[in-house]
Amino acid sequence: MNEDVFDTLSAQMSHVQRAYKASLKLGMTKGVERSRAVLAMAEVLNQSFDDILEANTLDLEASREMAVSELILEWLKLTPARLEATVEILRKLGELSDPLRRVRSADYQLEESQTYSQLMPLGVISFIHEAFPDIAAIAAGLCIKTGNSIILKGGAEAVNTNIAIAEALMRAVRDVGLPIGSVEIMAAEDSTSLRELVNQDRYLNLVIPYGRDSLVQQVLRLSTAPVLRSAMGNCYLYWSLSGSLETVRSIIIDSHQSEPDPVNAIEKVLIHRQALSSSLLTLWNSLHEKGFDVRGDEELTETFPQLNLAKDTEWGIAYLAKTVTFKIVDGLEPAIAWINQYSSGHADCIVTESYQESRQFALGVNSASTYINASPRFCRNPSRGDAVFLGMSNKKGLRRGLINLESLTTVKHIVQGNGRF
Repeated sequence: MNEDVFDTLSAQMSHVQRAYKASLKLGMTKGVERSRAVLAMAEVLNQSFDDILEANTLDLEASREMAVSELILEWLKLTPARLEATVEILRKLGELSDPLRRVRSADYQLEESQTYSQLMPLGVISFIHEAFPDIAAIAAGLCIKTGNSIILKGGAEAVNTNIAIAEALMRAVRDVGLPIGSVEIMAAEDSTSLRELVNQDRYLNLVIPYGRDSLVQQVLRLSTAPVLRSAMGNCYLYWSLSGSLETVRSIIIDSHQSEPDPVNAIEKVLIHRQALSSSLLTLWNSLHEKGFDVRGDEELTETFPQLNLAKDTEWGIAYLAKTVTFKIVDGLEPAIAWINQYSSGHADCIVTESYQESRQFALGVNSASTYINASPRFCRNPSRGDAVFLGMSNKKGLRRGLINLESLTTVKHIVQGNGRF
């Protein structure tokens, strides 16, 4: 493409220009080159711990002075353990097989020819995140591995940390010979606004917002490029009459263990009307002992005054804290209807010993993932399987669910003919 196409871009949008040019070259690179780049990113990041932690300390001090919420401070805070986990994820990504060029059969076939499809890079991806500076490195690793260039844009609360991490990543990519612009950063003080960035749909192929729902909704409103929205919290659990109290308790507690981002935390529990009061009290006392704020609907709080009353507006929002709210329902069908109306739509659970109930729940709940007698706890780097996950998406469509390497690819159809039609 002629470079003059960028004449319409403002001077501030040079990030997009470099990323777009880089994406055209990245799409042609060999898998071994991209793997080498991701491994180099891991090693340079590993060597930059002191600089990154020092930058993070400055951000934390400034954020406390600006009275930033405790939630964001927890998301912002880096530790050697969190950085080591990020390095391990990048190393794992670097060792995975090349996700591109995989040949798949195609239903569409022509006479005298053969048609097949291959996974290909999307192009330019913008990752817009709120705090979580380490997640930016993982997003960059996923993008480079899949042959995409990435534009990172973080919040003002993490400006120093974001720059320190991005500079390390860019240095690694440059040292292994990948094109300039493969990793770009738009710092918080950059004159380019969020609107300017996400309106570059001619060059951006995907925008991924990561943070609270307010950030995700803002990007959705402003973007003219496709958005793969992520989701956090406000996951529901339905406790059937046949379900085990201990299973419910264990699932709730375990789902909140994903630190610092409780992506799939159970925050709402629907209880069958005929549940035993003694079981409810046992569960609530156990959660109180674990430091949870336990709330209930109007019906429950009238019977159990020790519960805090949940407002009507709370059913459709994420707490992103150790808070669980309970509600009485008349059975499975009302539970499914309530979940479909109020859940964030990415991970919901049922605890039951009934196979029929489990199937009805799995098929009826309109969420990306359903869990039956299992914790939805999110793991970015699971010990089983060869996969790394960036987050969870509740976007209905092709890329719904876990965001992994394949989520950042598209399909190209190739027709091989012999000159006869």
